[in-house]
Amino acid sequence: MRMMTKQEFLSKLRSGLVGLPQNEVEERFEFYREMIDDRMEEGISEEEAISDIGDVDEVISRIISEIPLTKIVKEKITPNKKFKAWEIVLLILGSPIWLSLIIAAIAVVLAVYISLWSVIISLWAAFGSVVGCAFGGILSGAFFVINGNIIKGIALIGAGITLLGLSILFFYGCKAATDGIIKLTKVIALKIKNCFVKKEEA
Repeated sequence: MRMMTKQEFLSKLRSGLVGLPQNEVEERFEFYREMIDDRMEEGISEEEAISDIGDVDEVISRIISEIPLTKIVKEKITPNKKFKAWEIVLLILGSPIWLSLIIAAIAVVLAVYISLWSVIISLWAAFGSVVGCAFGGILSGAFFVINGNIIKGIALIGAGITLLGLSILFFYGCKAATDGIIKLTKVIALKIKNCFVKKEEA
C-alpha cells in the first residue's frame, strides 16, 4: 500500500476538520505539520514520519472528540455573512418547524443519556445495598452468637460472608458496565459532533 506524503496527509487533515472553529483547525494543522518536520529533521523519511503519527482518519476523529460540542455548534450556527431581509423573513417563518426539530433532537439525546446513566446509578445503588446487607448480616450474626443464639448467628454470618463474596463480583460487573457506558457516550458524542463537521475530499 502506498504511504501518504506530508502534503497529502495535511491536505486530508484540513479537509476533515472543516466545520470546526478556525482557530482550532489552524492550531491542530500547525501541530501536526511541525511534528512531521521535527521527525524529518531527526533523519526519518517523510513517509515514516507520517506512518508514526497514525492513520489520518483516526487523527481527525481524535481531534473532533477533544473539542467541546458547544464550540462546534457555535461555529456551525454562527453566520459567515450578513443575512438579507428575505432570508431573515424565511428564518422567522420557518422557526416553528426548525426550532421544534432542534428541541426534539436535544430531548432525544438527553433522554438517551439520562436512561444510560440511570441504569449505572441503579446498578451501583444495588451494589451498595448488597454490601450493606452483607455487613448487616455479619454484625447481626455476631450479636446473636454473643447472646447465645449460636445457630441463627452462624447462619446470618454465613449469609453475610456469601453476600460479601457476591458483592466483589457485583463490583466488577458494575465497573465493566460503567466503562462500557462511558465508551458508548463518547461514541454518541463523536457521532453528534460529526453531524456538524463537513467532510470534504482533499
